[in-house]
Amino acid sequence: MNKFKSYLFPTAFALCLAVSGCKVPAAATSADNKPMPESFAKSTDTTNTATTQWRQFFKDPNLVALIDTALQNNQELQITLQEIEIAKNDIRVRKGALLPTVGVRAGAGVEKVGRYTSQGAGDASTDIAPGVETPDPLLDFTLAAYANWEVDIWKKLRNSKKAAVSRYLASIEGKNFVITNLISEVASSYYELLALDNQLAIVKQNIALQQNALEIVKVQKEGARATELAVQKFQAEVNKSQSLEFDITQQIRETENRINFLLARYPQEIPRTNSEFLNLLPSEVKSGIPSQLLENRPDVKQAELELAASKLDVKAARAEFYPSLDISAAFGLQAFKPSYLFELPESLLYNVIGDLAAPLINRNAIKAEYKSANSRQLQALYNYERTILNAYLEVSSQLSKIENLGKSYDLKSKQVEALNKSIDVSNDLFRSARVDYFEVLMTQRDALESKLELVETKKDQLNAAVMVYRDLGGGWK
Repeated sequence: MNKFKSYLFPTAFALCLAVSGCKVPAAATSADNKPMPESFAKSTDTTNTATTQWRQFFKDPNLVALIDTALQNNQELQITLQEIEIAKNDIRVRKGALLPTVGVRAGAGVEKVGRYTSQGAGDASTDIAPGVETPDPLLDFTLAAYANWEVDIWKKLRNSKKAAVSRYLASIEGKNFVITNLISEVASSYYELLALDNQLAIVKQNIALQQNALEIVKVQKEGARATELAVQKFQAEVNKSQSLEFDITQQIRETENRINFLLARYPQEIPRTNSEFLNLLPSEVKSGIPSQLLENRPDVKQAELELAASKLDVKAARAEFYPSLDISAAFGLQAFKPSYLFELPESLLYNVIGDLAAPLINRNAIKAEYKSANSRQLQALYNYERTILNAYLEVSSQLSKIENLGKSYDLKSKQVEALNKSIDVSNDLFRSARVDYFEVLMTQRDALESKLELVETKKDQLNAAVMVYRDLGGGWK
């Protein structure tokens, strides 16, 4: 009966630990995701520009060469690649936790215990050979292999490894998102550079016109057909345009430096096309349907994988409430004298220990970690929903922008054409003294502003196509 009780108490205690550990808080939940609209407008055509490779989407060879260099050298992209390596190594760490830890231990020590202790009295009365007692002090030499293994009963370690895999895949999607943004940023800066070149040429042409008008006013003043006020007004307008020329020149330098920074190189001239900027046509884009964003947008896929990882983290944290089973073992040789170390079986040592433990006192700390894992899961869920919503709205806004910019460009083109004609008319009328200098100045000023605005609108058109390509998830494939 006493023997039965000696087995019953440890077993009952272990079961109590297990029962106390199995009571876990409920997992946090969230409302169902809102369904995405079926289309961006009325079209349900599934043709999607995001599937087009960037080398086919961008036709300008100089731009293609710049993007290619950026993809090879950009530091932000290189940093992201190292994050992928870090995530890959984390998988190895989690995978290693599933396997037994095996090592070899060699050691030496000395121990002196009191003679009037149970161990000292026992050692003194022990003969290891006829007439030879246990030495005092007692040396200890050990050479053994040992192993420790946590049996993954509740899949805690496996879920942690799966979470690490999901985060590794998410880091790859993060790299793809960096690539998409890098391509669009290089292309946008390149088109801005072309626009600035065109605006600089327009300003120089306008300065030539203004200087010509200034000379006419000076001649008219000598003939008493104009005043010094008219001369100074025209001179001020020329100075203003010359100042604008230097402002645009500075913007060109800054834009070139921004492109060089993206290409990870020190300042140098950016090669660019010499074709007429206003004749450039934006690349045609097909938006497809909104559900394709889930597959094409790297940031959406990254958020989805982060959500999957956070769910696995909750499962791993939940398993902390359950009993854990640890097995440890050792096998080797041990003796108090080196010459006895390899005498078998006397120096042989081995042990196998199984340890079942469940949290009892520190459950509050485990509850706190579990609740934090739940909160991080909800954060990941809301981030996933926000990323999808942002992706849809970005595409919708850019598609609307393309349509409205097309209409605006047509009207501005007509405005520029009318103002160009008005310049010739005003100059003729001014020479014949049928209009005063103020009308000529205002006409030239309006024409310059409209030409610069037309170039700006063309740049916005080209960049809108780039942004739609980026927002649809193009460029990384």
